[in-house]
Amino acid sequence: MGKKEERARPQMLSVYLYIPNIVGYMRVLLNCVAFAVCFSNKTLFSLLYFFSFCCDAVDGWCARRFNQVSTFGAVLDMVTDRVSTACLLVILSQVYRPSLVFLSLLALDIASHWLQMYSTFLAGKSSHKDVKDSTSWLFRLYYGNRIFMCYCCVSCEVLYIILLLIAKNQTENLLNVVVSTLTQISPLSFLLALTLFGWSMKQTVNIIQMKTAADVCVLYDIEKQQKKP
Repeated sequence: MGKKEERARPQMLSVYLYIPNIVGYMRVLLNCVAFAVCFSNKTLFSLLYFFSFCCDAVDGWCARRFNQVSTFGAVLDMVTDRVSTACLLVILSQVYRPSLVFLSLLALDIASHWLQMYSTFLAGKSSHKDVKDSTSWLFRLYYGNRIFMCYCCVSCEVLYIILLLIAKNQTENLLNVVVSTLTQISPLSFLLALTLFGWSMKQTVNIIQMKTAADVCVLYDIEKQQKKP
């Protein structure tokens, strides 16, 4: 390790110990415990998983409140979100048929967010949420309105938790379970319908995000070729 890195070590440690980053480590730990009991105790899993998800808002508030915004924290936050959702989708793919539905959602979620982060880097923007120049009103609304984005994100996670809780075995037909639950007049059917709408908005945004980010990458390549002598 060079002298410059040795001098920077105390500062590096302070960033690792930022309050929002500590909350991020707690989220990871909560998810590890949650997934360890996901089949043996679905209720405990749901509580731990949802609490970890809610802590996503807590670490953001702490970052702003204590002026501890960091690139590492932002990356930790996104990686935790994507990995936890991916793990839950994998579990649902083992419970429901066709499993390809959940594996496709996993691929869309990872691909759209990775492309968005990379295109943000290429465009020289400081945040992947900076989409003011997008031609899509839904894309701008999603990242520009915290309430709408919160509704869509919460809807996705709650929908996946509901699907896990109402599954009676590991060979459930997804369409049959959803239709059967929706046709029952109950608070659960209302909650399922409410989360389905938010979930559909989130998946639409993911598709738009993936296409928009891919366009940025292609335009970057075209601009590079045009600058060549």
